[in-house]
Amino acid sequence: MALATGKQILDEAKKKGYGVGAYNVNNMEQIQAIMAAAKETQSPVIIQASRGALKYSNFTYLGYLMKAAVIENPDIPVAMHLDHGNSLETVIKAIDLGFSSVMIDGSLTEDGKTASTYDYNVKVTRSVVEYAHSKGVSVEAEIGTLGGLEDGVGSGKIHLTDPKEAKKFVDETSVDSLAIAIGTSHGAYKFKGAANLAFNVLKEIRALIDIPIVLHGASSVPKELIDEVNKYGGKMPGATGVPIESLQKAIKLGVSKINVDTDGRLAITSAIRKVFIETPEKFDPRDYLGPARTALASLIASKMKAFGTSGHAKDYAPQSLGDMKKLYATK
Repeated sequence: MALATGKQILDEAKKKGYGVGAYNVNNMEQIQAIMAAAKETQSPVIIQASRGALKYSNFTYLGYLMKAAVIENPDIPVAMHLDHGNSLETVIKAIDLGFSSVMIDGSLTEDGKTASTYDYNVKVTRSVVEYAHSKGVSVEAEIGTLGGLEDGVGSGKIHLTDPKEAKKFVDETSVDSLAIAIGTSHGAYKFKGAANLAFNVLKEIRALIDIPIVLHGASSVPKELIDEVNKYGGKMPGATGVPIESLQKAIKLGVSKINVDTDGRLAITSAIRKVFIETPEKFDPRDYLGPARTALASLIASKMKAFGTSGHAKDYAPQSLGDMKKLYATK
């Protein structure tokens, strides 16, 4: 099947009760690792790029690398997703690059740091939905705010999603999936104490809306990776994430998409640091990017198995963006 929309992948996951990881990418090795894991586990996958990642690669470079993942893996359903789009202009750029799925984060203003109003969120989300659906591209939006920062994006404050407001928002915008805030946070330092997620809020939202639910800031920050980073010269005391068990519970309660970025960065960094410390004579980038790619592939495969995604690549029937455009036109 190859290229799929976020809607196609998440609707199927919601129907069958498993979670799909959405993994952030910045370069070729990350994309290769994620696709190797998807092929090994026969999992549908969402590869996503933030505004910062696209800017870092001058947009086109990363876009073409993501397209290569689709071309080289025709048996794996892949959605090319824009993470935390901040405006219609950014969304249009991503769709022009061939992205099949976009997120508009109207919970923040265009600076990506200031919490917005509900009315602002509805207005910008509606404009994106109208444009993206006309191209057959699915849309994710967000209501509520997460703690922490990712690529400079985030208010740094947690504001849990109000279930009734979430229902109203979905009705007023016609989005395809909704990111909610239940206590997760961007980055490697998610919790000062025990990881406590507001599962009661998730239950209420699931009872009120019928579209797939998304969980951002869902990296687990494995202790073994932190220990490895610190062993080879890193300084990350007190880094903590969301336990896998909590994510599995969230999936059972209705979460269909789980965003993972920090864990991938940790796997890559620990592998590269190890090469630099143990073999300081190495200077060929392939000597450290190769092990980093292998480490990331192993990590992502473990996520796919934990989220229940494994073996579900075969569930998807071919459906082009043109087909999706016609579907949206009939609504």
